[in-house]
Amino acid sequence: MAGLTLKLEDINYKIEVPGFWDNMEFAQKTLQEKKRIETKLDRFHGLEKDVQDIEELIQLAEEEQEESLVEEIQELYRSYQDRSEKMRIETLLSEEYDKNNAILSVHAGAGGTDAQDWTEMLLRMYTRYAESKDYAVKFLDYQDDNEGGIKSATLLISGENAYGYLKNEKGVHRLVRISPFDSSGRRHTSFASVDVMPELDDTVTVDIDPGDLRIDTYRSSGAGGQHVNKTDSAVRITHIPTNIVVSCQNERSQHQNKEYAMKMLAAKLYELARQEHKEKIADLAGDYNQITWGSQIRSYVFHPYSLVKDHRTGYETSQVQSVMDGNLDGFINAALDARIKEQA
Repeated sequence: MAGLTLKLEDINYKIEVPGFWDNMEFAQKTLQEKKRIETKLDRFHGLEKDVQDIEELIQLAEEEQEESLVEEIQELYRSYQDRSEKMRIETLLSEEYDKNNAILSVHAGAGGTDAQDWTEMLLRMYTRYAESKDYAVKFLDYQDDNEGGIKSATLLISGENAYGYLKNEKGVHRLVRISPFDSSGRRHTSFASVDVMPELDDTVTVDIDPGDLRIDTYRSSGAGGQHVNKTDSAVRITHIPTNIVVSCQNERSQHQNKEYAMKMLAAKLYELARQEHKEKIADLAGDYNQITWGSQIRSYVFHPYSLVKDHRTGYETSQVQSVMDGNLDGFINAALDARIKEQA
């Protein structure tokens, strides 16, 4: 933690420099960073104190032969383990945009109404996960279907490390269950894809050629504000070279929807360029909107047995309902650990 302490000292020095408040945007970001570091240091010092308290209680129990202290020691140690594990996982979030908000999209794949229902179930799962972490959730786009479920939806999940925790959820998610839409009660397999990208701030610029864009407007649908289904305010933008499509419908005006859709496109193209090791967006080409169903990252089996298994890490649990209620920590932590091992 010595590095964080030095960084905090540097920030405190900058705050005292005359003219610091002249640039309010810079000042606010600096204060947010200061609060983030202070919170982390406070938690670390709290863990240090826990270790000291546990050692003192053990010593007292041994000296006084006081067995009644054993339960208190065990409870304090369990609390210490839980909080230290949470802090250990946070230290794995060291990549450039891990601390940013996350833009998460779900899309129905093969499987018809079953797949659309599955996509809606995943949307609920991620919403519950975000709420459990006290993250703010905002719907940016929502395309439902008359027959049931949703075709696609996009959320902005706001909170510290939201992208870092959710980035490994990107991929194809497979469901096996007895279909509630099949009168014969047969088992069906459905697919949905999840895409996750960081929300970029204004310090990151992405050069997008306007000539590469096709912009369509349409009437909003599904859950939304008072303007839904009243005006053609929703915006869909297609980046022609890559065939990447983004859409936004939940802002109050077409202009606002277009502005946020462009932010989503910039984030997606920037992340794609990094993954492809391209220096320029113009170097990207090809259809990146296709889903390869043979490469699912996780399977959710409701029948003939209960199991959720991540095929990348091998982590699995039989507590299917708990997972669908947003308990994703085991999968997320295993994925973060696996990434660190790959980089080692």
